[in-house]
Amino acid sequence: MSKARLTDTIVRHLKPPATGNRIVYDSDVTGFGARVTANGVRAYVLSYTTRAGRQRRYTIGGCDHWTATDARRKAKELKAEIDQGGDPLADIEAEREAPDMAALVARFRDEHFPRLRKSSAHDYERLLRNYVLPHFSGHTKVRDITFANVDALHRKITKTGATYQANRVVAVLSKMFSLALRWGWRESNPCRGIGRNREHARRRYLTSDELERLTKALAKFPDQDIADAIRLLLLTGARRNEVLTMKWEHLDLTAGTWSKPPSSTKQNEAHIVPLSAPARQLLAERMGQKAGGEAYVKLCPALASALASAGHSLPLIGALLGHRQPKTTARYAHLFDDPLRRATEQVGATIANAGKSAAEPVPLRGRSRKR
Repeated sequence: MSKARLTDTIVRHLKPPATGNRIVYDSDVTGFGARVTANGVRAYVLSYTTRAGRQRRYTIGGCDHWTATDARRKAKELKAEIDQGGDPLADIEAEREAPDMAALVARFRDEHFPRLRKSSAHDYERLLRNYVLPHFSGHTKVRDITFANVDALHRKITKTGATYQANRVVAVLSKMFSLALRWGWRESNPCRGIGRNREHARRRYLTSDELERLTKALAKFPDQDIADAIRLLLLTGARRNEVLTMKWEHLDLTAGTWSKPPSSTKQNEAHIVPLSAPARQLLAERMGQKAGGEAYVKLCPALASALASAGHSLPLIGALLGHRQPKTTARYAHLFDDPLRRATEQVGATIANAGKSAAEPVPLRGRSRKR
């Protein structure tokens, strides 16, 4: 490796080596040089040693874009940074290796999705594919995402009329960036402070007339397995998945309790529900026929609305339904106070007798089924 005060002329006439590359170093600035490859490609470089003793070589730029004077000035700036403990090449490598949005989404799927219910994971995936990935380039660095980027996505979705979806997307992104913080990929959550669209709670309860007609319809329904599933929803206020995953080992018909395992509840917590007499009777009959609980319908709010109509307390209704947040139960009732057991017995009796009339008695269940 030879030395000379590098000029544009000298660099332009550097003779390429037979193989590999050759560097001619500048006589004025230590480590600054011009490199020429066997293919005749010329570039200015800076060779330096970090404080840790690591040998590094930084490429300033091609000789077709940089003059010798400009490259020498840049080399001096880099040397000043190195003298203060910097490592210019490490900064470039860190930028190149910094995780991008594609990596964040992939890790989010791998590590967070297994903790979600299948339905939730499906919803998250749909939001990622339909909104997040099309908006953020997969190569966009995670640390470069700003509040303005997320806010722009939220406003774009909102303008289409999908106001609730816009909020859900921000919620998913917020979780992703919270995990990115934990993984050391970011220092802040760009979703913080995003103004969410106002959401209105939907209110719909079964009226006494509707409850009576439903009870009559269930008694006449040809598939009493399905009818029993709906009756259990009515009698317990459980969610579809909770009834669907009900096991006999979770039931104590003598004590009149149903111990929901954490895996089946929305709150992912164990929850013990007192069973009313009609619910115990229904389950006892099914146990005698060696059948488990089945259902494929969504949670019916009949239990909550019936309790509210009967004047039972908000905390009581929340306890029966397994609600963690008071606002979840607030849509159902005004505050009154009665014991849990008496409340469930009262609702069970209301549902069992709803279809009965003086002229035409209607049983809680239809004809016994042959198996």
